[in-house]
Amino acid sequence: MAGPAAEGPGRGRGWRERRPGPWSGLRRSGAGDCQEEGPALPGPILQSILPLLNIYYLERIEETALKKGLSTQAIWRRLWDELMKTRPSSLESVTCWRAKFMEAFFSHVLRGTIDVSSDRRLCDQRFSPLLHSSRHVRQLTICNMLQGATELVAEPNRRVLETLASSLHTLKFRHLLFSDVAAQQSLRQLLHQLIHHGAVNQVSLYSWPVPESALFILILTMSAGFWQPGPGGPPCRLCGEASRGRAPSRDEGSLLLGSRRPRRDAAERCAAALMASRRKSEAKQTARAVPPTRVTRRSTQENLTAGGTDPKRELHPPATSHEAPGTKRPPSAPATTSSASASSSTSSSKRAPASSAPQPKPLKRFKRAAGKKGTRTHQGSGAESEDLYDFVFIVAGEKEDGEEMEIGEVACGALDGSDPSCLGLPALEASQRFRSISTLELFTVPLSTEAALTLCHLLSSWVSLESLTLSYNGLGSNIFRLLDSLRALSAQAGCRLRALHLSDLFSPLPILELTRAIVRALPLLRVLSIRVDHPSQRDNPAVPGNAGPPSHIIGDEEIPENCLEQLEMGFPRGAQPAPLLCSVLKASGSLQQLSLDSTTFASPQDFGLVLQTLKEYNLALKRLSFHDMNLADCQSEVLFLLQNLTLQEITFSFCRLFEKRPAQFLPEMVAAMKGNSTLKGLRLPGNRLGNAGLLALADVFSEDSSSSLCQLDISSNCIKPDGLLEFAKRLERWGRGAFGHLRLFQNWLDQDAVTAREAIRRLRATCHVVSDSWDSSQAFADYVSTM
Repeated sequence: MAGPAAEGPGRGRGWRERRPGPWSGLRRSGAGDCQEEGPALPGPILQSILPLLNIYYLERIEETALKKGLSTQAIWRRLWDELMKTRPSSLESVTCWRAKFMEAFFSHVLRGTIDVSSDRRLCDQRFSPLLHSSRHVRQLTICNMLQGATELVAEPNRRVLETLASSLHTLKFRHLLFSDVAAQQSLRQLLHQLIHHGAVNQVSLYSWPVPESALFILILTMSAGFWQPGPGGPPCRLCGEASRGRAPSRDEGSLLLGSRRPRRDAAERCAAALMASRRKSEAKQTARAVPPTRVTRRSTQENLTAGGTDPKRELHPPATSHEAPGTKRPPSAPATTSSASASSSTSSSKRAPASSAPQPKPLKRFKRAAGKKGTRTHQGSGAESEDLYDFVFIVAGEKEDGEEMEIGEVACGALDGSDPSCLGLPALEASQRFRSISTLELFTVPLSTEAALTLCHLLSSWVSLESLTLSYNGLGSNIFRLLDSLRALSAQAGCRLRALHLSDLFSPLPILELTRAIVRALPLLRVLSIRVDHPSQRDNPAVPGNAGPPSHIIGDEEIPENCLEQLEMGFPRGAQPAPLLCSVLKASGSLQQLSLDSTTFASPQDFGLVLQTLKEYNLALKRLSFHDMNLADCQSEVLFLLQNLTLQEITFSFCRLFEKRPAQFLPEMVAAMKGNSTLKGLRLPGNRLGNAGLLALADVFSEDSSSSLCQLDISSNCIKPDGLLEFAKRLERWGRGAFGHLRLFQNWLDQDAVTAREAIRRLRATCHVVSDSWDSSQAFADYVSTM
């Protein structure tokens, strides 16, 4: 790092060139490397160095240490253990403890969860902790009430934000709660700087049980590249510099704002409506609060009529009126509310049979976060248009699916391509379009109708998006809108979407029909992961009274050839039609990896049909995985797979392989593997192999075997220490060289610790052993529970 050498005890100006001092004991490494292993410093020397080290000066000498081929990783690891007091996950591979420490240090200082004055190694008045560590931040997490957003956009931290804009790649939101207008205004500026003028290419949202619609849509629209300054907010300095030389960039979003697709323009107006409503709400924060106003059916129609909407298009609200935030519901409803309820019930009965008509339900209000009651009340006390926004958009997220569809159609247009007025609010033509992210992930974020509509409409032209993850979002019937938007996106020139991960509790379509629809909509997709946990009775099109999916979503026509390379499918319980799965496999000639989880077929013949299809149509298949499948009656099909000379890795995880005829099946399985010279990896966790099965499997590595197996996973197979020791002795007797990795997790090795250690010691002479200290006291209960 540029600058003079740090002054201090044992660190004079000549330290860099002439007197390395205690650094002479550091391990040599390649210049510029960030090694995981630490220096071979004696314990007393390391203990004497650590109290004197200041992280700021340690950071300054890092460049010089690397130029001399020295590694400081052990010092950073020690600082992590002593100051952060957390242990990284066993699944995490830390390649640079310096970067990990500085990134965590930045987050703790930003949130105020660490006191830099409490330790002299963290405190130095000549350094700014945020500025000093910001260049190491690759991933930033914003939690709860948007803590840290206001601090980052403050003028004293302008250099910190500029550094983050060039170093930050991933922005995560976890456990968000309701936030005030000031925090959301700060978040708008922060996203504009980090995404539109920065290098952030991934936005992830985690665990948001009750999303605030305006905040969620703000994050979505900013991630998609749209920018509209908030009312009263400071102008963007970078936008001003860019506008002097050229117009704002509109390369990837020009089609979204074009007039060639009127349906998409209507979608933009829907997203703009939400943004404009939020800006109007923010602008009223400076005005004097007025008494809360109750919105009844009559006032709602008046507002809709004033906005240019046909009053005959009723919103069909629930029985009770909608109060503004902070207003308590009286014990008895007013007369106007009662009449509105009666008319609503009458109109609902005309639309649906009496047996299936949903009963009117009182509206539920979102609970405010503790400590923010006054702020939220002040925000909610505004004019009727503000309450109208709450009525149309926020309340829709808590109503039944049928009611959500009605409000969604009024707010943003039906799926028949009609041009909705979107309550007369302005369109996104007033927004500027900047760079957008390439990876969007939504984990456990329930999507209301307006949120799903906005997401779908933005997706239809989000050509920069390369990976999309939607995990447990409660899409329901909105999955059809998602498919329409993905089809529109695929038709765009320059579409980069290559990975789609979709999982949910229920689906209105059977999973194979949904897979076929996705493959037809996105023929250029490379990675598809789809999982549905439970078959849906409520959204199942086969249930009487439920409308079926649009005709263009499903069909019997052949699937065109696609570019799928990786397909992962998790099925709900129930037999799956093998022909539908075969039709997907036949169209995926480039498939290299296939994973089937919890798949059930009507008969072993159906499973054999799938395997035969793989052999004939998927010649590029290299990795095949089966998890939680009952293959006890499919032993001939398993042997067929093991004789396949194109597969390089096969996984049978908890598939009950050896439940029937183990004495006959094991020798046949070993014989098939001994003749397969292309299979490199075999994973058999959770198949009750036992000691006898393990010893039979050892014959695969005998001298007369042509197998090239180098990875073996026998975790959770009831293996005891004496059986493992005999397995190791047989490998030694045959003189087989090192064959790679052996995984032994969750076996009964704690029954004889001495024998287990001896077995592992012998095995490590031939392979890399990965094991754990597992308590097998619960193994018998687990065994019985899976019988």
